[in-house]
Amino acid sequence: MTPDLDDLLGDAKGEERERLLRVHELLVTAGPPPELPPHLEAGPTLAMTIGGRRRRLLQRRVALLAAAIVVVLLAFLGGYITGNDNGGSSWKVIRLAGTGPASNAQGSLRVESPDAAGNWPMELAALGLPKLPARDYYEVFLVRGGKILGPCGSFVVKDPKVGITVRLNAPYRIHDRDSWVVTSQQAGDRVAGPVVLKPVT
Repeated sequence: MTPDLDDLLGDAKGEERERLLRVHELLVTAGPPPELPPHLEAGPTLAMTIGGRRRRLLQRRVALLAAAIVVVLLAFLGGYITGNDNGGSSWKVIRLAGTGPASNAQGSLRVESPDAAGNWPMELAALGLPKLPARDYYEVFLVRGGKILGPCGSFVVKDPKVGITVRLNAPYRIHDRDSWVVTSQQAGDRVAGPVVLKPVT
């Protein structure tokens, strides 16, 4: 037996009764809700649950593999730097650490003894520097007394996962306390940009 609408409204009077009557009329006009499709009515299956778990396990394995590759590359770079630190012409070797958006980067700058013309050949090895937008580049700067003195060469990075080795040159008179940094430069910059690699202290 379906209850009468007046019985359902009970003691409701005035505006409240009118509001409830309008709601009732809207529900009658809308009709009953659609039937649930059989695949939703049955609920999740074991296959659906296992599929989601497999996907999460695969994502976790991919992330762990990527982390392992980065560790291997860093170890390779460390070995390369160590193996090349003892060259007969090395005057100074500076270990570099990443900053800011390149915080995972690391590198080493080997400064060789000056040549007959007074130029100081250098070799930079780095890993983890991000690829920059087109026409932007990295610049190596000589630093003296905490101030940037002059550029020693520029380079670009195509793939941050692949270590790079770049030959550079310092056409300045170098002092024992001098150091170097690597900056990120936008095309047309006339001043040093943000430092992305700095000496490890």
